Amino acid sequence: MPLVSAEPRSMSDAEFRMLSDLLRGHCGLHFDAETRYVFEKRVMRRVRELELTSFAAYHLLLRSGPQASGELARLIDELTVNETYFLRERAQLVALVSEIVPELRGSRDGRPVQIWSAGCASGEEPYSVVMLAREAGLVPGADFRVYASDISQRALRRAREGVYREASFRDCDPALRERYFARCEQGWRIADAVKKHVDFIHLNLFDASKLALLGTLDVILCRNVIIYFDATGKRRSIGTFHAKLHPGGYLLLGHSESLINLSSSFELHQLRRDLVYRRPIGSRADAGFWRELAADGRDPVDAREIVG
Repeated sequence: MPLVSAEPRSMSDAEFRMLSDLLRGHCGLHFDAETRYVFEKRVMRRVRELELTSFAAYHLLLRSGPQASGELARLIDELTVNETYFLRERAQLVALVSEIVPELRGSRDGRPVQIWSAGCASGEEPYSVVMLAREAGLVPGADFRVYASDISQRALRRAREGVYREASFRDCDPALRERYFARCEQGWRIADAVKKHVDFIHLNLFDASKLALLGTLDVILCRNVIIYFDATGKRRSIGTFHAKLHPGGYLLLGHSESLINLSSSFELHQLRRDLVYRRPIGSRADAGFWRELAADGRDPVDAREIVG
């Protein structure tokens, strides 16, 4: 008599909705019919490793099991895309260090410009900011500070380790790599002169209590992150960024991303090298922000918690 596997063979529509809704509500990650195969494959991997007999049992574990938070973090590690490299969308980073930081530095009464890399993956983006800023003559700690966050603990471990393989340097000048990296057995290790100027934080963009710890910022880079959210998740994230920025602060999205049909709380600002978003100075944008929250069904109290 053939053996019958005790593990689930495929995910039903109801199970897919149940699990994908849980992820979307927790951190904004959105999976639809086009991405269902990848979602099911990676969830199945965890179900097998845990020797569970159904997706429903896994859903129960994620919601109320004794190791729920740890398993949710493990699943997020499996599901998140951490594809990045040094100096990605270079023109925008050059505009940041050559135009935005000097402008803000002159209007901040001598305090360093606060920069947040939201969704930093394995660290290439925030390290790129520090390297380019140093190349532009800016002084880390005095002229600017960089905070970097990601929801993937696995990616943050790589970022804190600071060791990279060749793929991370696909758009990096050899001279820059020689200046800020040292050869090691695993590849290239970032110099301490760069590494020590990035503070890494494990952070969920939907966690208002932890977001409050960041305080208010001058520049937020969230590039190629909200493309993984649905419209509601995108609007929620943009509302968070608006609340976290000083008036006159800048929001840098990926070149394929736009706030069209998502938010009118930011204005487009033309730099010499790029086009970016800026939180306007004055009450007009603030009024628009609260109107958008109400239209989206969010409680303004939640937004005030984000502000900190």
